Amino acid sequence: MAAMEWYGVRCVFRHRLLGVYEERVTLWTARSPDEAIDRAETEARAYCDVLDDVDHVDFAEAFRMDDVPGEGAEVFSLMRESALPAGEYVRRFFATGDERSG
Repeated sequence: MAAMEWYGVRCVFRHRLLGVYEERVTLWTARSPDEAIDRAETEARAYCDVLDDVDHVDFAEAFRMDDVPGEGAEVFSLMRESALPAGEYVRRFFATGDERSG
C-alpha cells in the first residue's frame, strides 16, 4: 500500500450572487492524487452547503508536495506551455483586472 503523502488540491467554485469564480487550494494527506481529489471534493461539497448560491464547478487538480507543509512550503504548482510574452501571459491568465483577493 502506498505511503501517505501531502497534496495541495485546487478546486474552483462559482459564487452566483457575487458573479465571481473562486479558486481554493486545500491541503490533504492521501495515498494518491485521486484520493486527495476525492477528499477535497467532499470538502468542496460541504463548503457549498454552508454558503448560499455557491457551486463547485466540478474542477479539481492535485499537486503532490515534496515535503511536510511548513513555512515556505510549495503547496501547489501548475505549468502551462505558452508562447505569450511574460506581461501578456500574466494579463491573460492572472492579472485580468477582475480578480478579488483577501
